[in-house]
Amino acid sequence: MRTTFLIAASTLALTAYCSCASGEGTPSSPYADKSELTASEAEAYSDYLTERWKDSVKTATGIPFEEKVISMGEYSMKLAWKVFGEKPSDGRSLYISLHGGGGVPPEDNDQQWENQQRLYKPEEGVYLCPRAITDSWDLHFRPQSDAFYGEIIRMAVAHLDVNPDKVYLMGYSAGGDGVWRLAPRMADTWAAASMMAGHPGDVSLVNLRNLPFMIWCGALDEAYERNLRCAERISEMDSLHENDPEGYVHEGHIVEGKAHWMDLEDAAAVPWMAKYSRNTRPQRIVWRQGDVMKKDFYWTGIDENEAEKGKEVIVNRSGNTLTIESCDYSRLVFHLDDKVADLDKPVTVIFGGNVLFEGMVTRSPAVMRKSLREREDPGYIFCSELTVNL
Repeated sequence: MRTTFLIAASTLALTAYCSCASGEGTPSSPYADKSELTASEAEAYSDYLTERWKDSVKTATGIPFEEKVISMGEYSMKLAWKVFGEKPSDGRSLYISLHGGGGVPPEDNDQQWENQQRLYKPEEGVYLCPRAITDSWDLHFRPQSDAFYGEIIRMAVAHLDVNPDKVYLMGYSAGGDGVWRLAPRMADTWAAASMMAGHPGDVSLVNLRNLPFMIWCGALDEAYERNLRCAERISEMDSLHENDPEGYVHEGHIVEGKAHWMDLEDAAAVPWMAKYSRNTRPQRIVWRQGDVMKKDFYWTGIDENEAEKGKEVIVNRSGNTLTIESCDYSRLVFHLDDKVADLDKPVTVIFGGNVLFEGMVTRSPAVMRKSLREREDPGYIFCSELTVNL
């Protein structure tokens, strides 16, 4: 059964984003009504949209931030966070840390959530522990969960001055189960991720091409063969990196003498992740649809009606040439700006040795507003869209 697309924000927040994107109720930008922008104008307009967006999100999420509870439909997610260190000039880091438990009574999951709040202490950043929206075995990666993590990030960016390119995912036991799933399917969201003592199931790791990833498991953690399955996935990551040396940055640790509890040796993951920032414009994208369908991934997009688990896209960019290595869709969308290609020069798209497109594309303020409205992430404001038929 195909999983439907998720609403990524509450109705209140989404209304605020739309008002922000149109300029309604805010001082107008001199670039808003232009049909075409220069590179410097697009950069300035992106800064303007980002500030208006942050203001709108701050207003829309004021009550959830104060109450530390996000509610969407029938689900609610309680939050707990602490702020460590001085705020860097480019904004704070955010560590989303997922608790253990799963498939146990609510009070047991509550206890695990409270325990997770004490586990790790970054030198700098917001350490945030969400209480899972269910008590089922898959409590952290239910299809509905993705929207909550997106809302957490938006709220932290607006209220706590978090840098959206410094958001890290980690989790222990059932929280590690969540990391196995959430890291690949939301790989374009995270700066780095670390899995502690979780079971990978049948998850595909190919989407981790541009996401630094850590695997931690005790050598004696034999329940559900976690130790064996994690060792296999470390070998898989080794192989992926060997075949693509510029991608699949990772570390794997099977900790000798440790069972399910690793006595916090895994805390080394926090400074390891902190070395990395999110790469929103990677040279190469490997995108395979997972359990929750996505319409966009990094600087590529597809028709949501064609989305299906297992469908894959592999694209590369070099200079102004975009090469489609493989694609299981009839059409592919390229989200462009001057970080992806020099838009003062022609852009070329190649597939199977054939030129599908060669020409100029324009920087449009309307496209910039559209990309912010749809992605709800200032890191993915693009000024051009190019769709090719395969």
